[in-house]
Amino acid sequence: MDVGAVLIAITGVAGTLGAALLTQRGADRAKKRELEMTHAIQEARENRELRRSCYTQLHRDARQFATALSRHLYVMRDRAPVEEDIAALEETKDTFRDRWSETLMIAPDAVIVPAHELNEALTRVYGQVKRLEQGNPRPGETLRSAAEAQHALWSLAGAMREAMRRDLGVTTDAGHDAGRPSPLPSSSSPTPLTSDFEGSLDG
Repeated sequence: MDVGAVLIAITGVAGTLGAALLTQRGADRAKKRELEMTHAIQEARENRELRRSCYTQLHRDARQFATALSRHLYVMRDRAPVEEDIAALEETKDTFRDRWSETLMIAPDAVIVPAHELNEALTRVYGQVKRLEQGNPRPGETLRSAAEAQHALWSLAGAMREAMRRDLGVTTDAGHDAGRPSPLPSSSSPTPLTSDFEGSLDG
């Protein structure tokens, strides 16, 4: 047997097997990269949908809390709140607080900052309303001052909403007015709510 021929044959077989192995490894790596990319895209999509759902509910619950505060002020202007009135306010407050806790674990800082400002303002207005309800207001706190503070909530809700829309890619910062929150319907006029409490100086 020609040893040289055998060596050439072995080398050829080894080369063929080596090429096939390298090709298979290359294909495996490509498939792995493809799977990783698909997983990353799916994860990003799921994260986006999670944020969208959370933002939608937080925005809704914040507006409902602000509206409940307004409603409670009208109740206190017209009569003493009863258990049903108090329970309705507490329910909207608790719902918002639960949603806010969830948002803290999901939203990026760009959304957390304006949402935190709204949360702080809602807390302050709620505290003022409850002190007036209980007949223990701080100096300067009246139904009118509470109504003015409640009205200011709408612009903060608008700022939070715009931050959420930018995070979701619904709104961009292109143009000098892009980041400016548009007024919400409830804040289109500063007059109606506060004018309803003219003369309510003693709560």
